[in-house]
Amino acid sequence: MKQLLPVVSASARIDDKIKELADWRGKTLAKVREIVHQADPQILEEWKWRGTPVWSHGGIVCTGEAYKNIFKMTFAKGAALKDPSGLFNSSLDGNTRRAIDVHEGDKLDAEALKNLICAAVALNLKSATRGHSRLRTTENPTRASGGAPAPKPRRSSSKRPG
Repeated sequence: MKQLLPVVSASARIDDKIKELADWRGKTLAKVREIVHQADPQILEEWKWRGTPVWSHGGIVCTGEAYKNIFKMTFAKGAALKDPSGLFNSSLDGNTRRAIDVHEGDKLDAEALKNLICAAVALNLKSATRGHSRLRTTENPTRASGGAPAPKPRRSSSKRPG
């Protein structure tokens, strides 16, 4: 008989990761986590990809990854965000993501980071709302233009190729 393993919450895993790092990277992860929750108290903590802290609200907002010489915050839709404070300093060539690399001794601009997190959440929620309105129009039996009934879907042929 298989032995069941206890379920460990993402928050507990992030706590463990902070303790495990036990250096400037752990302190940075703890500070980033605090700033993320200050920016959006409703944010969800997740643990993905075998050990990456992820913060989500209406979709992935950002991740917090500890490497040997840097701590990296990657914003899933960072390319679509305005960054007036110039926090993004990595992954600048991509079409979707943007990242902030923090090196030992760097000081985080908490207010600018909160603004970036809030903008990322707003973008996720806006995208989610747009997706739902599209769903409603396709489920509606009348067309948006003119109110005429939508055509009935065609049935596939009952003849099978031989």
